[in-house]
Amino acid sequence: MTKDTSLRAVGWAQSFPVSQGVRAGRYWAREHLAALEWTRDTPETVDSILLCVSELITNAHVHARSDAQLVLTWDSRCLHVSVHDSDPLLPAKQPESLTTTGGRGLAIVDAVADEWATHSQASGKTITACFVPPGVRGLRHGESLG
Repeated sequence: MTKDTSLRAVGWAQSFPVSQGVRAGRYWAREHLAALEWTRDTPETVDSILLCVSELITNAHVHARSDAQLVLTWDSRCLHVSVHDSDPLLPAKQPESLTTTGGRGLAIVDAVADEWATHSQASGKTITACFVPPGVRGLRHGESLG
């Protein structure tokens, strides 16, 4: 029997309390992304991932008033960025406005991620975004994150 080594899955998880801030989450994510070989050649994808991390942790801290549990997983198709908070209320699309300073987090995630989804859970909700690096066959548009 031959061993299938085509799937290289890896993941990391960390909790970021409201008091620790978004910067710590970005720094932590950047450190772990450096372990993935493809990140050296795709700085734009890394920047998009870090922007998503910032927005999702900010949403957990500001809107849910909750600690943020950040999970990064690479399954050889896409890098999943998942942030869980303790608020069961699902995010709602905010009306577009040029005068407000907030409410654009999920619009930003939608703009930079290949796919994203919200999952209700008994202990709150998790928002997961998928990032497919250039040259990697990932999710087809409209394919579910699960």
